[in-house]
Amino acid sequence: MTYRIIAATGCPTGIAHTFMAKEALEEAARKRGISIKVETHGQDGVQDTLTQAEIDAADGVIIAADKDVNRDRFIGKRVVNVAVSKGIKEPDKLLDAIINQTAPIYKDGQRAASTGSSEPQQKESVIRSIYVSLMNGVSHMLPIVVAGGVMIAISLMFGIHSADPESSQYNEFAYYMNTIGGIAMNLMVPVLCAYIAESIAKRPGLIIGFIVGMIAFTNGTGFLGGIIGGFMTGYIILGLGYLFKALPKQLDGLKSIFLFPVFGIFIAGFAMWFISAPMGWINQAMMDFLASFQNSNPIVLGLIVGIMCAFDMGGPVNKAAYVTGTALLSDGNYFFMAGVSAACIVPPIATGFATLFAGKAYSTSERSAGLVNFLLGSTHITEGAIPFAAKKPLKVIPFLMIGSSIAAILTYVFKVQVPAPHGGFIVLPIVTHPFLWILAILAGAVVSGFFIGMDQKRTAAKNKVKETPIAETAAVTEKTALPVQDISQIMSLDTIKVDVKAATQIEVFQQIAETAKQHGIITDPGAIVDGFLQREKASTTGMEQGIAIPHTERSEVLKPAIIIFKLADGVEWNALDGQPIRIVISMLIPAGTASNHLYYLSEVSKMLVHQETIDQLHHATNSEDILALFSTKLSA
Repeated sequence: MTYRIIAATGCPTGIAHTFMAKEALEEAARKRGISIKVETHGQDGVQDTLTQAEIDAADGVIIAADKDVNRDRFIGKRVVNVAVSKGIKEPDKLLDAIINQTAPIYKDGQRAASTGSSEPQQKESVIRSIYVSLMNGVSHMLPIVVAGGVMIAISLMFGIHSADPESSQYNEFAYYMNTIGGIAMNLMVPVLCAYIAESIAKRPGLIIGFIVGMIAFTNGTGFLGGIIGGFMTGYIILGLGYLFKALPKQLDGLKSIFLFPVFGIFIAGFAMWFISAPMGWINQAMMDFLASFQNSNPIVLGLIVGIMCAFDMGGPVNKAAYVTGTALLSDGNYFFMAGVSAACIVPPIATGFATLFAGKAYSTSERSAGLVNFLLGSTHITEGAIPFAAKKPLKVIPFLMIGSSIAAILTYVFKVQVPAPHGGFIVLPIVTHPFLWILAILAGAVVSGFFIGMDQKRTAAKNKVKETPIAETAAVTEKTALPVQDISQIMSLDTIKVDVKAATQIEVFQQIAETAKQHGIITDPGAIVDGFLQREKASTTGMEQGIAIPHTERSEVLKPAIIIFKLADGVEWNALDGQPIRIVISMLIPAGTASNHLYYLSEVSKMLVHQETIDQLHHATNSEDILALFSTKLSA
């Protein structure tokens, strides 16, 4: 199968932003009738992997990612390369860049030079390039720190000295837990270093990055040494690649197995060794500074952490605080991460409280989202607050900053320790002073939620939005919505036919019109055929997987109806995927009822999003099966 647009999404943690961007892009494409496939780079690895055939056939590529997604696959394609947050907030703008061919061509300089093309070339800012490489290292490091931190924390539950064979608290199981967790934490710096280098210089960078990272860890440079080592290694390997270009092509195999490793480790290894001393000093100085801040200025520290975490909720500023907290865990500092976690948990829970405090001022869907955010927040997924913040960022974000700062300040005042960088309330058993930590988070969330809710009430009153209870809203919807519960009003066994023989699209339209005339649905078959054809001129109604949904709104239509044909043979329809059409779901709407028209289209389109429904349509062998399927789906 081919797609007009392909995309790749990814964020450092690979939990929320990655899949929110995927959903936003797919929804925006679906509304515009554009075929799209989105590859996700989450914590479970790469899903819905793009094949080379799909890449070759696509008009362009959207990369909404804050980590490396192997962009070199897309050389010569039109590529939009943005942060993952843009994929969530501006999916239509990204689609337009591909459709209108305004997106630059990625790494097409050689071809452009040889053909005289003046196409703009894909360029990436230095800052974004550095950020993407750093986040690639963080995304691979994070699971290691989570696993190691939790193992060590569990071992401490047996006693603070339970892993020490010389202590009276010694416990053999705790010893093994602590040892295994410690080994995992020791891998943090090498993995961080290696995958930063891999983002810059691919596989040769990865190999040397592990070695340089081990040197950084051995010499006690901390995570700062890992970061510096990763970037240094990546650019050293790129430099070597430039120098080795002059070598004969027959030596390409020798480059990867001998030249890059030997020269890379010689240069990067010695460089890392000599900068280890100052990096170690800087790392220790930072640790001492934060420790003194925690003890003497918890309010200032909490204020800074709270503002950073709520500023962009998963974006670069948030990640700066999060990465610092995560890295400090490996040095035994569990206090800093406690404040960061509290500040990250507050925003989604705050929006949940807002919908409780000002429920009537929110729509039904917003109230539902608010309730879901209690769950998201409790598991440390900050991104649930983004839809609320996006609507009124200049008001909501400052309110969230206040709540996050309160939570972080109280956490530092209470001297809470959190040894795991993720998990939210799931890791409560290994948190010191867990009830005080929950109290700090709830205090911040309630304050933020109150401010956000009161602001929403003022907005609703200003706009004269009628505050309708959920039950009344449902009643109004029931009165105004079309009576799809009685499916017999718009379709019947008489308007569903299987094994229909037609050679062309116009023959299908003619037979639909004749069927409608026979059952008193229309007055003029010719006018209906013309209506279908006019609609096809605007854009094809041929969807994907052999299904078309032609529709027309005409005065010659006496009553709304859905007529379904299952064709004996496929008919050319100029469908989105280029495949012939075998199932035609046609809609006839009386003039002046455009809202009905859109309603029917919307409901049928929702059905066709689900692969199960499509499969059932194709496997149906008689009119009764098809009617039963639509009766179930449209009445649900």
